[in-house]
Amino acid sequence: MARWGMVIDLFKCIGCYGCQLSCKAENATPPGVTLARVEVSEVGTYPNVTRVNLPLLCMQCNEPPCEAVCPTKATQIRPDGIVFVDEEMCIGCKYCMIACPYGARYFVEDQAAYFGEQGFTPYEKAGYPKHKTGVVMKCDYCRHRIDDGLAKGLTPGIDREATPACVTNCMAKARFFGDLDDPQSEVSRLVARAQAFQLNPEFGTDPNTHYLPAGRSVTPAEPEQPVVQRRE
Repeated sequence: MARWGMVIDLFKCIGCYGCQLSCKAENATPPGVTLARVEVSEVGTYPNVTRVNLPLLCMQCNEPPCEAVCPTKATQIRPDGIVFVDEEMCIGCKYCMIACPYGARYFVEDQAAYFGEQGFTPYEKAGYPKHKTGVVMKCDYCRHRIDDGLAKGLTPGIDREATPACVTNCMAKARFFGDLDDPQSEVSRLVARAQAFQLNPEFGTDPNTHYLPAGRSVTPAEPEQPVVQRRE
């Protein structure tokens, strides 16, 4: 069984918000729900100041505190490591939102239109019925794309159709996806050779989402090009 994970290269991320927009388009999320987002901050002291782009999403923790506090077991962990919310079991108590240390969960109060009095667009009419109101939503690595791709014999992280939307639409090629338990996968090799780190390891959540530091130097051991060529 694979253990799906993601690597985000902060050295390559340009803060274009392509991941954020592609996630909203893929999942038809209403206003105020941003399953993938980019936080921008400034580091340093004037005049030596650097802007840092930090893409955030559900960390897909191996020890998720959100799962531990869910009273109805709506938050579940699949054998492949993906943490998801069963909307049919969620009662909207928001305990998981409080427990998540990464702010990766959102409560869907209603399905408001993006353009107010103009009403729902055709895309909203088609996408909103996929979700319930009064429940919590979160990133699940686009598990529908992974599952559909696997059923067709495709490989997540290599075949676009089977890979999370934020990864396939990253114009800077700063995101990588694959099986962390496969030592030959792109994500495993990047984690092993490029000083990858987990966000806030002191939380003890052991995330499957990893980051490559922005301030590192690219060495011959870490080529600029992806280790495994993606199928376009």
